[in-house]
Amino acid sequence: MTKRFIRSAALAAIIAVTGTVAGCSSDGDEDDFAYVERPVETLYAEAQTALDRKRFDEAIAYFDEVERQHPYSSWARRAMLMSAYVKYQTNDYEAAIEDLDRFISIHPGNKDAPYAYYLKAMCYYERIRDVGRDQSITRQALDSLEEVVRRYPDTEYARDATLKLDLTYDHIAGKEMDIGRWYLRKNQHVAAINRFNTVLQQYQTTSHTPEALHRIVESYLELGVVDEARRHAAVLGYNYPGSEWYEDTYRLFRRYDLAMEMPAQEVASRPAPEDTAARPRGAVAQPDGGMQDVMAPPDFDGPDGPVQAPQNPSPGGFDPEDELDPGAEFETGEQPGGGDFDSEDDAPSDQPLPPSPIEHK
Repeated sequence: MTKRFIRSAALAAIIAVTGTVAGCSSDGDEDDFAYVERPVETLYAEAQTALDRKRFDEAIAYFDEVERQHPYSSWARRAMLMSAYVKYQTNDYEAAIEDLDRFISIHPGNKDAPYAYYLKAMCYYERIRDVGRDQSITRQALDSLEEVVRRYPDTEYARDATLKLDLTYDHIAGKEMDIGRWYLRKNQHVAAINRFNTVLQQYQTTSHTPEALHRIVESYLELGVVDEARRHAAVLGYNYPGSEWYEDTYRLFRRYDLAMEMPAQEVASRPAPEDTAARPRGAVAQPDGGMQDVMAPPDFDGPDGPVQAPQNPSPGGFDPEDELDPGAEFETGEQPGGGDFDSEDDAPSDQPLPPSPIEHK
C-alpha cells in the first residue's frame, strides 16, 4: 500500500514538471510570434490612426515599434518626435523630455531640431506653479525657452517662446516678492530690501516693479533711512505717477509725518531730465537723469525684421492672436550654418510632424 502511494506521488510530480516545461515552451512560442516585422509605412499609419482616435497608449507603442524595427530609417526620427508629442499630450512630461533629449543628442543638426527644443521647453512651461510654491520648474522653463530663442532666433518657435518668457519672468519675480513680503511681516527689513532689489535689478519689465519700489520705501522708513526712502519714492513717482503704489507711498510719508520731496538744495542740484528716446529698452529711469539696467527678454530678428519683446506685460497673459496655430502642421526650416547630419532621406512629405503644442490646457 505504501509503495503504491509513493509511485502515485512520483507520477503526479513528473506530470506536473512536464506540464510546467510545456507551458514555458508555449509562452516562449507566443513571445516569438509577437514580433512580426512589418513595413515601416504600415506601422506609422497605424500609429497615426491610433493617435487620431485618441488611443494614446496604443499610438506610443506603435511609434516606438517604428523605431525598434526600423532604427536607421528617416521614419524612426519622425516617430521619435511623435512619441514625445503624444507623451506631452498625456502629461507624461518627464518621459517626453527623455525622448526629446535623445533626439537632440542623436540628431543635433536635423532640420526638426528646433521643434524638439521647443517641445522640451513646453514640457517645463506647462508645469509652472503658482508663486507660493517652489519655482525650480519655472527656472527650467526659463532656461529652455531662452535656449530656443538663442539657437533659432528666426523661427516661429522663437517668437512664441519670447512671449512665454514674459510669464516665466513674472512668476520668478513674483516669488521674490512673496519672500520679500514674508521678511517684511517678520520685521526683517534688510532681507526684505535685498529681495525687492532683486526684482528691480533683474525683472524690471515685469508687473511687480511698482510694488517692489513701494515695499523698499516702506522698509527704509521702518529703518529710519529717510533719504533712501525718498530716492526710491522719486523713482516710483517718475516712472509710475498714476499707480496705486505711488498713492500708497504718498500715504506712508503722511503717516510718518514726513515730506516726500527731497530738500530744496538737492532739487536745485539735479541735472536736466534725460532724453527718453535714448533710454535703453527695459531700463527704469531715475529722477536724476540716470537709469538702471534690467535683465529682460532679448530682442531677436523675426521673419520680417527685428522684433522687440513686449514691455511691462500683464501677468499671465498675452495676445492669443500672436501665438502659433495649434492645428497647423510643422514647417521645417534649415538650421543656419548647418545641415542634417543623417544620411537617410526624409520621410514622405505628406506625413505631418506633430502639431505645435500651443493651445492652453
